[in-house]
Amino acid sequence: MKSFHTPSNSSTSTGFILLGFPCPREGQILLFVLFSAVYLLTLMGNASIICAVRWDLRLHTPMYILLANFSFLEIWYVTSTVPNMLANLLSDTKVISFSGCFLQFYFFFSLGSTECFFLAVMAFDRYFAICRPLHYPSIMTKRLCTNLVLGCWILGFLWFPVPIAIISQMSFCGSRIIDHFLCDPVPLLALTCSRSPIMEFFWTIISSLLLFIPFFCIMGSYALVLRAVLRVPSAAGRRKAFSTCGSHLTVVSLFYGSVMVMYLSPTSEHEVGMQKLVTLFYSVGTPFINPVIYSLRNKDMKHALQKFLGT
Repeated sequence: MKSFHTPSNSSTSTGFILLGFPCPREGQILLFVLFSAVYLLTLMGNASIICAVRWDLRLHTPMYILLANFSFLEIWYVTSTVPNMLANLLSDTKVISFSGCFLQFYFFFSLGSTECFFLAVMAFDRYFAICRPLHYPSIMTKRLCTNLVLGCWILGFLWFPVPIAIISQMSFCGSRIIDHFLCDPVPLLALTCSRSPIMEFFWTIISSLLLFIPFFCIMGSYALVLRAVLRVPSAAGRRKAFSTCGSHLTVVSLFYGSVMVMYLSPTSEHEVGMQKLVTLFYSVGTPFINPVIYSLRNKDMKHALQKFLGT
């Protein structure tokens, strides 16, 4: 990476200033306590799902193996932003180094990309389970499941390195202040010495492809699932099919709804406060809510968690 330099008062050693959530010291401490509690509960919730799937033999099926891997991803996804945000809340300078900023940028977006692919793979799994039940065991083998998980991680981490590397090579001028709690492309590009419409367009294209390709795959899978479920003669059978899909559809709606609002609508329409709120929701809120959704809407997972927790 090229050293951070500006023609004014910035220097390589000081990097950027993440404003975070500007408020009095008491408010910063209150936010620190709140986000610390949410972070710990998120880690505990997702770790509980991983342990429940690991130790309950009834959950050694592709659906729950994918869910456990998704929970593992969520732990790292929330960890890519929250620890630095917590340190920033207690810091007087709120400085993040140049390399630290772009490392966070890379890991946050790579883990978010991996989540998009995971949600698509989990939708495909439900499609095969409901629409092709007789062929499901021979299609969704342990080997295929492993390859799909690895594919999600590899694709996720290969999606953004080129544009992020290009942005890191750009020259930054004037203010070093990023009015956000993480290193986001919009405020970073606003700090460059000269506007780069080509880079902004390129970023929009790859972000849109990342969101829309998995999203249309998910919607296509569930359209076929819905058609198959409506053909089930018994009401009990339809309820069971819907219950296995309901939690995943809820998670998809929460994640994609907030991300699309943030990145696919004109930036000028978002005030800074709204940008932070929406980003906070999909980066911290959804990893916190997801274990609750999966455990409350799924009887097998609920029983496994009760058994694991000894309740």
